[in-house]
Amino acid sequence: QARTLLSHGCEGFLATIHDMTPGIPSIYDQPIVSEFPDVFPDELPGIPPVREVEFNVELIPGAEPISKAPYRMAPVELKELKDQLQELLERGFIRPSVSP
Repeated sequence: QARTLLSHGCEGFLATIHDMTPGIPSIYDQPIVSEFPDVFPDELPGIPPVREVEFNVELIPGAEPISKAPYRMAPVELKELKDQLQELLERGFIRPSVSP
């Protein structure tokens, strides 16, 4: 299509864009952190250590689990969510649930 337009006397321009933003976001990119820098440490130590269970949920004897997904999600959205969760697991920001 561009070739056809150029052959009919139209002007053409070529532009390139170079993204100069840093690849890894900083904690200081978050507005709330910038407002209160003395509250947030420079380096996050990671996720909290594994602790004993401090609460429990009382279940009704004989109750059946809900068989419907709590949130409906398009397959594309579900794949993106799974990819993001896997990345967070690999980076150590989250860990698998160990609920009984």
